[in-house]
Amino acid sequence: MIDKESATIKENMKEMFLINVTYTVKEGKRDEFYQKLCDKEIIKKSRNEEGNLKYDYYFPVDNANDILLLEIWTNVTAQQIHSETPHFLELQELKKQYILNVKIEKFTCNSI
Repeated sequence: MIDKESATIKENMKEMFLINVTYTVKEGKRDEFYQKLCDKEIIKKSRNEEGNLKYDYYFPVDNANDILLLEIWTNVTAQQIHSETPHFLELQELKKQYILNVKIEKFTCNSI
């Protein structure tokens, strides 16, 4: 039998969907790529989507041509809806201009 506390914890647990995207940008174009993301408000629009918990870019100190995107979504469905938005499609066009390689890592986890 599950006690009341265990049942409450289980109810409060939510499955989240995390994505780490590492972009390798063309030589010397990382700042320009990031500025385009800002100018087109791709970051802002993504952060404002329902189900988005985190959408942040990071610059590794040991590689001037990489940029890491960390995304956290309330669930896989929220991220799938994101991938159909106009600003996501704009990102795909920017990637054609600036990106040499993409490494994607996907995770699901529970959070209380």
